[in-house]
Amino acid sequence: MRTAVGVGGAASGKEDWQQQVDFITEAEKLGVDYCWSAEAWGQDCLTTLAYLAAVTDRIKLGTGIMQVSARAPSMAAMSAMTMSTISDGRFVLGLGVSGPQVVEGLTGQPFARPLERLREYVDILRLAFAGEKLVYDGNQYVLPRPGGQGKALRLAQPADDRIPVYLATLGPKALELTGAVADGWVGTSFVPEAGGALLDSIRQGAESAGRSMADIDVQVGGSVRFGDDLDELMEPHRAGTAFSLGAMGSPTTNFYNEAYRRAGFEEACIEVQQLWVDGRRDEAIAAVPDELVLQTNLLGDDDSVAARIRAYRDAGVDTLRLAPAGRTLDERVATLGRALDLVKRVSQE
Repeated sequence: MRTAVGVGGAASGKEDWQQQVDFITEAEKLGVDYCWSAEAWGQDCLTTLAYLAAVTDRIKLGTGIMQVSARAPSMAAMSAMTMSTISDGRFVLGLGVSGPQVVEGLTGQPFARPLERLREYVDILRLAFAGEKLVYDGNQYVLPRPGGQGKALRLAQPADDRIPVYLATLGPKALELTGAVADGWVGTSFVPEAGGALLDSIRQGAESAGRSMADIDVQVGGSVRFGDDLDELMEPHRAGTAFSLGAMGSPTTNFYNEAYRRAGFEEACIEVQQLWVDGRRDEAIAAVPDELVLQTNLLGDDDSVAARIRAYRDAGVDTLRLAPAGRTLDERVATLGRALDLVKRVSQE
């Protein structure tokens, strides 16, 4: 089982950024395989990786995720090919549709028909990576723009069709698209004990395209905290889980909430979302089930964390994403190293 860590988000200045850089360089030394850069509405996903490409040698650098509504597909292709060049082929392009509040509120783009947009986006990327002229007649994208002075262009960079494209998807049809066209899945809202709720759709999409799950790198995981008091270990994760269930999307469009419902937590998801929308945030946090926190993170002593690693492995996860807890850089690195030792132990069983 390979491993991955993350970087980015809402950095709060130079000191915080330097700690993130130091963490990734230490993670590389420990043998972590991938680094994913968050974006959302904080740091952009590319600048962080461009910096990291200059201070790392081996670790793969992926956008986790690049929001398709924020960039024209041709610009995303240019950025991806540039990143692949400066990182010596270590770049991975992770894409996602985000949600209506971000897409319409932050980028001013319509959110309607996100799956169609994602499918056409990948089509255009593949044309660009192959060195073809960007000629496309879709419902979301038409290149060149009709009725104007534009002409079909190919990017002025050497073709590079080795760039992996991963998709961050959660809805059944979007997961099927992942199975059909992507090199990997950047997963969230994943409960290993109910992994089929998401992975079955990826499998269906793969088989429909003459592929198999062996063609798709399934990457998902959770936070890592070591200790003996589970109540104490769970507490920091309740608020984040409640935020995902209640605030990551609108009251009518929340892909995270819907994914957890399909995994068997429907009543709790409905309750937490309603409490959050009603402004009763403390009650929403308190209503998050213990089992949801425990099954989506790696918490406890060595044996408990090893058991969670086995659960992810047995569910079909190829690359385990780890978010090690710690108040300082040294604590986070120590937690990561301890978790990696357990991953190796489980992998050798």
